[in-house]
Amino acid sequence: MNPITVFAIAGGAIVLLLMNGSFRNPIKWVGRLAVKVVAGALFLFVLNALGSGIGIHIPINAGTSAVSGLLGIPGIAALYVIKTYILV
Repeated sequence: MNPITVFAIAGGAIVLLLMNGSFRNPIKWVGRLAVKVVAGALFLFVLNALGSGIGIHIPINAGTSAVSGLLGIPGIAALYVIKTYILV
């Protein structure tokens, strides 16, 4: 796709959102998502710090932070199972 077309579509979408008055809702949603991803990264950091003595280590990157932030404890358990048993 031509870059001019992409920018024209994005600009049109922004204008429609501004005319509709609902530009705050997507920004609020993105802000909440960012807070959850940062909280997931902090939780992984604490888990790695406390679990280093018993061999638990989950790398901290955007994907693992998003999974742990959005899914919580089940996401952490899934990441550990995937790392331990699937990525051997």
